Amino acid sequence: MREELRKVPFECRACWHVWEEEYTIRFGDRGEVWLRGNVPVPPPTPAEKCPRCGCYQAVQFPEGYLAHHPELMRSTRPAGSDATPLISPVRKRPRWLET
Repeated sequence: MREELRKVPFECRACWHVWEEEYTIRFGDRGEVWLRGNVPVPPPTPAEKCPRCGCYQAVQFPEGYLAHHPELMRSTRPAGSDATPLISPVRKRPRWLET
């Protein structure tokens, strides 16, 4: 029996979230078995559920697609804070209007 690890990339059509799911495929005499966490699962389809919004309309990319397009994957690091001070476009109220 032969085993293969496969990462399948998806993109949600509703919220544009991009994610990958890892599958282990076992090839035997009777066919192949797809596993996630050593649990048998059906092969991935474009009807996968989005982990962000719960929509069932996803697009499945070819294997290895995200390795060539890293800009689609969001960084795992939090974005740094912006040092630019916030300035309100609204003018301050004159003192004689304050109560």
